Amino acid sequence: MTIQLYCFGESGNAYKAALALELSGLGWAPVKVDFFGGETRHPDYRAQINNMGEAPVMIDGDLRLTQSGVIQDYVAEKSGKFGGRDATERREILRWVLWDNHKLSSMAGMTRFLMNFLPEDKRPAEVIAFNQGRLKAAYGVLNDHLDGRDWIVGSDITNADLSCCGYLYYPEPFGFDRSDWPHIDAWLTRLSETPGWKAPYDLMPGSPADRA
Repeated sequence: MTIQLYCFGESGNAYKAALALELSGLGWAPVKVDFFGGETRHPDYRAQINNMGEAPVMIDGDLRLTQSGVIQDYVAEKSGKFGGRDATERREILRWVLWDNHKLSSMAGMTRFLMNFLPEDKRPAEVIAFNQGRLKAAYGVLNDHLDGRDWIVGSDITNADLSCCGYLYYPEPFGFDRSDWPHIDAWLTRLSETPGWKAPYDLMPGSPADRA
């Protein structure tokens, strides 16, 4: 049975789950969520798809999972990929997934939304500047960690990589310039050269062009 992933192209969190599925080799298909049309706030979506009113949502037969890190963990369990070689690596992967969710993706996603998906006159400059300061600190942590490493944990791609990259391939500006962070830049290049890799708008339905 084909796995379904409720997602939309603009979502970096959905991209984490979609990229894990795509690179795992598991059969899956995207189901577009009209986030900007208010679908996730609709009572039917909350009742039938996700009571948290969020995407991504993965459905595999009778199993329904939400939150990108949980979906990635399931993909690792089912495919045998991206979960680390032993318990030590699995814990280290979890450490980076939790760090990303708190320090990197949460800030990047919000900042990108404020800078690109709100009307220009409603963009809170002080909030954006504060978020960018926190992001700069997070980029520094990741860049330093990747000095001398190909991947965040171990010797191959894991969910740590697939989580931390979630927002860093998007074209919209949010204060991230790859050239400022050479080890992140080299890591993103390695990941994008992996067979099967696709950019967010090529992997999932929905893009800013759809709303033009």
